[in-house]
Parts: sequence; structure tokens; C-alpha cells
Amino acid sequence: MAVILDGRQMSEQALGDVARRVETLKKRGVRPGLAVVLVGDDPASQTYVRNKGKACDRVGIYSRTMILPADTTQEELDRLIDELNRDDDIDGILVQLPLPAGFNEQHTLARILPEKDADGFHVLNAGRLMLGMDSILPCTPKGILYMLKSAQVPLDGANAVVVGRSNIVGKPTAMLLLRENCTVTLCHSRTKDLGQITSQADILVAAVGRPEMITADMVREGAAVVDVGINRRNGRLVGDVAFEQVSQKAGYISPVPGGVGLMTVAMLMDNVTTLAERRADGRK
Repeated sequence: MAVILDGRQMSEQALGDVARRVETLKKRGVRPGLAVVLVGDDPASQTYVRNKGKACDRVGIYSRTMILPADTTQEELDRLIDELNRDDDIDGILVQLPLPAGFNEQHTLARILPEKDADGFHVLNAGRLMLGMDSILPCTPKGILYMLKSAQVPLDGANAVVVGRSNIVGKPTAMLLLRENCTVTLCHSRTKDLGQITSQADILVAAVGRPEMITADMVREGAAVVDVGINRRNGRLVGDVAFEQVSQKAGYISPVPGGVGLMTVAMLMDNVTTLAERRADGRK
């Protein structure tokens, strides 16, 4: 049976560290602030936004949530982002994705100042990650790396396979693992013989959005398997990994729920605190 990569326990540890840093900042007269912008009434997005607000309360970060109607225009959203860019009480800005149809997500993300980019999605921060420079990291990939390091999964020289090539998870996860001296293969929906590739992985990250598509025959004995997927099947939440069967073969595995999702929120708190520390030190 695999060791469970317990997102609840690890996120508690990460949030505890953040709370201590926030307290130090407050003693310096700086209170970290996060603005979350939600456009429309998508239930899943509303849940994510509520969880982020609860995490802010937990660690002492000032939070402001702005919910805009689905018929908001791109220009109106741009004006709100511009206001938040100028607001000295706000260190981090997050626009909840996905945006409703008709919005240009890349334009919206680029509108946020890089020094207030709480999600690490701005093109400048993405480019700095690609070049191996210091940057604000996307929260989910950062959480994945935190989990692997906390469990002391060997990274140096490991064969890592990432299934999913999104700009939010797949690509930046591959870059972070490469930075840790893994040999990385990035797979996607058109990869041929996917199971043959994944079965060679010491570290397997599933982030493709297909319920339980990674089965035991696709996993190497003793591998570390990180499941990023959140899907509904027959009324229950499941990941991209068939947990019951894969957990009998893997060395480590993250559950859904109770895994990466909690780490994503914790890493958002970490990012906002880092941005506030940079403000306190006069850095960008």
C-alpha cells in the first residue's frame, strides 16, 4: 500500500509557516492583502473563492472578494484590475479561472502587474520560470513540489512524467521538476503509447482532467503518483488516477479529495505573503 501524500497535513504545515511570516510582517507595519475577482456564478469557482477567503482568515491575510455578473464586459474587468493594481492595500490579485465565454484570459492575466500576480500566471513570471530565474510560481505546481519534497521523494535524476500540457499545471510542473534535476517527459491527449511512457516514471503527475484514466498497469511499482484531477463520477469526486488500484502498486500517492487542491490554496497564501515581503523590502 502506497504512502498517502496527505494534503490536509501538509497544507496545515505550510499555512502555519505562512501565519508566522504574516505576523512578522504585521510587526513591521505591513499586512498582506489579496483581492480575488470572480466573474459569473460558476458553482465550482464560487467554492474555490470561498476556500481562499477562509485560508486568508486563517493566516491573517486581508482579503477582498469582488463578484461580477457574467455579463460584465472585458473593459469593465480591465478597469477593476487597474484599480487593484493601484491599491496599496492589495499585494496579490487573482482572477478566478475559467472566465465566462467572451473574455480574453491571456489579456486579463497580463493586465495584472507582475509584482501583484498572486497566481504566477503573468507572462513575465512564466518567462522567469522558464529561464530558471526567481519568480512567483503557479500555485498548483508549487504545491506538487512541496508535497514531493515533504515526503522526501527522491527528485535528483528521477524519471518524471507529467500527463497534461496546460499553462496552469502541466507545463510549469514540468519546468519545476526539470529545475530539480529530474528527466522530464511531458505527455498529452495525442501522446502515443501513453501507458508505456507512464509505466517508466519514478514520478507521475496526472493533470489531464479525465476521471480515473491512470490505471495500475500504467504505473511503475513504487512510483510517486500525484493526482491533480478533480472530476465527478457517479456523484462522487474522483481524480485522474484510479486510486484504489494504483495505491496498491505505487510507493506514494495523493488522494482526491484531500490532496493537491488543499496545497494549491496553501501555496496561494505563500505567494501573497512573498509579494507582501517584497513590498516591505522595497523590492519587485
